[in-house]
Amino acid sequence: MSEERKALILYRLEMAKATLEDALVLCREGRSHWSILNRAYYAMFYAVLALLTFVGKAPSKHSGAITLFDEHFVKSGEFPLEMSKWLHRAFDLRQRSDYREMYFPNAAQVAEVLQWAKAFVAQVEAYLSARL
Repeated sequence: MSEERKALILYRLEMAKATLEDALVLCREGRSHWSILNRAYYAMFYAVLALLTFVGKAPSKHSGAITLFDEHFVKSGEFPLEMSKWLHRAFDLRQRSDYREMYFPNAAQVAEVLQWAKAFVAQVEAYLSARL
């Protein structure tokens, strides 16, 4: 693997961790559910981008990244199906929250996505750390 590709993987992983921390700060400060949900989803998304860079894939859309994650990491058994479910659900809630008018994610949904994001990013970080 080239040093450039490794640097991009580490950059995307750092984005995932920083964005997760942003979500946690927003939550601690009692900020909007929309913002927390958005940052928690994006933490997961950036972690997926780090994984896809690791296998040499570059999706052009969020849905493409999720599909490639499922194909390369879930179907192969590298990650559990549960992580795919978290990612799909977080994506759906983020889409509704960001783009649907009069949609108000509730505290339970936000807390759940935040827990998923913490576990997701930690598992991706452990996976990549063992392989880089």
